[in-house]
Parts: sequence; structure tokens; C-alpha cells
Amino acid sequence: MPNKHTNEWTTDIILIDIINFSKLRIASQLEIINFLTLSYKKMINKMLENSNMRLSNLILGYISTGDGFYCILNPKLKGYGTILGLSFNYFSEQLGKKFSYFEGLRIAIHTGKIYEFTDILGNKNYIGNGLNDCARYLEFKNYTISTIIVSDIAYANMKIFLDQHPRFNTLLIKSEFKHSSPYIFKDKHGKKKEGRLVWLRKAGIITPPDMNFNSMLK
Repeated sequence: MPNKHTNEWTTDIILIDIINFSKLRIASQLEIINFLTLSYKKMINKMLENSNMRLSNLILGYISTGDGFYCILNPKLKGYGTILGLSFNYFSEQLGKKFSYFEGLRIAIHTGKIYEFTDILGNKNYIGNGLNDCARYLEFKNYTISTIIVSDIAYANMKIFLDQHPRFNTLLIKSEFKHSSPYIFKDKHGKKKEGRLVWLRKAGIITPPDMNFNSMLK
């Protein structure tokens, strides 16, 4: 739920990080980030053809990190972030086929607090511990390609989402959704984190639910 006085939101945050992006030549960096951005935009627009929403309804914010980007979901879709992250991960294989220098993506999902503000150009932007905590999950050492790391909170919210939308549970079963046992590790600040690796044995794209967005955020 939003706090209207502080522009505070609690929602799913997806962080996509291109492995060893900073080691690439500038030309290669531009090539791969442009392809990745256009591919994700095309994918999301295709997904939304079957849903009762616009792109601005699905995604609250998009923040470039240099090595990738944060994707902040509309709070009404809290719990769907892990599923969207799995859909994003589908493109990792496609990128590997197109660019020989591409080493893969690391994707982390977390549910946390963010705060909206207006930047110097008059655009909406976001800060908050939710973003910082999401980034800490990329420090997990046992990460493997084709999996994503999901915080314990995000995983719990996904289970709530699946209870509310049983059709998605059926879709995940058909895609052979898998998850690891919980991992507990310490981030670089010594704080304990708990999360799971999740993946689809039959990778693909799972569209968001058809929802009424007359009231966008609630």
C-alpha cells in the first residue's frame, strides 16, 4: 500500500545485471544494451497485447545501473515480479546466440520499499532500501546461469500471487518451475540475507494477469 504523504511504495523490484559488462569495449556495451532494451520492450508490449493494461500500468519505474537496470513493478502486481524475472531470463539464451562476447545475465528479485521523487528533468525517479537490498542478492556466490535469485520476501509474495491467480500456478507447472532450498548468506555489509534460486526447465514468456487498472496503485 502507498503512503501518499511520503510517496512510499512496497513492491517487487527486478534487477538485471549483465555479467562483466564493464570489461567490454564501449562499442560492445552499446550494442548489447541497445539490443537488450529493445528486446525487453518488444517482449513486454507483446505480453500486454493479452492483458488489460498499458506498459505504464505494468512498470512503475525503470532505472539504469550502467551494467543493467532495475525494473520496478506496479504494487498491484506484487508477487508477479519473480514470474516476470523468469520471462526476462528467457532472453539470456537468445543473447548468447547473437553475441559471442555475452557471458550471461544475473537477475535478482526482491520485494521492498521505494520512494518516488521528481528529478531535475521533471521525471519520476526512485530511491530506497528496496533497491539497495535487491542489489545485495547479486552478491550470492552459488548463482548459476539460467537461474534467478529471489529473496525470501519476494518468494513469499509470489506464493500469495499464485493463490490469488491459480492459472499462473498451472502455467508454472507446465513450464516445470523449479526452486532450490533456502540459502542464507551474508552480504558485503555483514547483513544476513535469505533467498532461493528459481528457474524454468521449459523457459518461455508468461504474460501478466488481465487486470482492471481504473485505479492504478492500491
